[in-house]
Amino acid sequence: MVWLHDTLRGGFEVKLEGQEMYGYRSTIERDMVKLYGSLSEKDRRRYAAVEAEKLGHGGVQYIADLFGCDPDTIRHGAADIELLPQDDAEGRVRKKGGPQAS
Repeated sequence: MVWLHDTLRGGFEVKLEGQEMYGYRSTIERDMVKLYGSLSEKDRRRYAAVEAEKLGHGGVQYIADLFGCDPDTIRHGAADIELLPQDDAEGRVRKKGGPQAS
């Protein structure tokens, strides 16, 4: 069993036993979900990718379940990060709610 804990910030705690991951404390998950919901679409997928990478094996599915997004969205975010600092979509943010009927 491995425990990761950021004691300086009281930040994250991940419990791993073999290949089974238990996840973050519920208070941390709640804050992560609130932050995720406040971000633009592009920043959400990038944030999800960073969180999934921190967790290693099983991280993509864990974060996808936590944020209610598709695992492919997280992989897309990881690909976005690989291209940084170049960002073809810099300054562009889609409006929430999709296209409006005319």
